[in-house]
Amino acid sequence: MAAGRSPLLRFALSVLLVAVVVTTSTLWWPSPRDTSGAVEQPTQRTAPGDEAPVELESRPARRAGAVRAEPPVEVRLPDGAVVRVRAVSSRTDGVLDVPPDVDEAGWWRGGSGIGDLFGSTLLAAHVDSRSQGLGPFATLLESQRGDRFDVTSAGLRQSFTTTSVRRLDRATALRQRWIYRPAGDRRLVMVTCAPPYLPDRGGYQRLVVVTATPASDPTPRG
Repeated sequence: MAAGRSPLLRFALSVLLVAVVVTTSTLWWPSPRDTSGAVEQPTQRTAPGDEAPVELESRPARRAGAVRAEPPVEVRLPDGAVVRVRAVSSRTDGVLDVPPDVDEAGWWRGGSGIGDLFGSTLLAAHVDSRSQGLGPFATLLESQRGDRFDVTSAGLRQSFTTTSVRRLDRATALRQRWIYRPAGDRRLVMVTCAPPYLPDRGGYQRLVVVTATPASDPTPRG
C-alpha cells in the first residue's frame, strides 16, 4: 500500500506520524451544533398556555416511491480500504463524538442517509492516534477529483465521485453549512484533520473536506 503513494502523500503522512509520536492530546472536532453563531439551531415556538417550547425541525420532502433512507455502515475508499461507520451525535461540550478507533468513521445522525434524495451525508474520522498510528482517512489528504467512494447501509449501496477537495481552518470549518446540512444537492462529505499540527494551539489546525456527488442511484445491497 505504501509503495503506491505519491511523494506528496508520503511527505504528508510523515508529518502526521511525527505528530502521533510527540502528542498525547485528543483530536478536537467541532460539532454542527457548535455555538459559533453561524450554525442554525432548530426553531423553537411556544404555544399559548404551554410551559415548554416545541422544537420544529425541517426535513426535505421525499418523492413517492423513493427508497427508505438508511444509516451508512461502511465506506470503501479509493485505495480499497473499507472503513466501518457508526452513527454519532455531539457531546455536551459541543464536540462531535468521533469514534476513537482510527479504523472507524462517524456518521452525523442529523444528516442525510443512504437513499435520501437531498443533503449531506457527513462522515468524519480521526486521521491518526498515538496508540494506533495513521488511520485510513489519512489518504483523504491526497484525494483528487474523480476518486470514487462506495457507501453501504444495511440494505443499500451507492457510489459517489469526488468533485472537490478543500482544506479549511478547523476553527471556522463548521460555519460552512453545506458540510452537514440535510438539504440542498445530494452529496457525501468526508472530513479528517490536516496539518499543521501545533500542540500549543490545540493540535491540528485544519480539516481536509472531500465532497463527492452520486455516481449511481442507491441500489439493493447484494
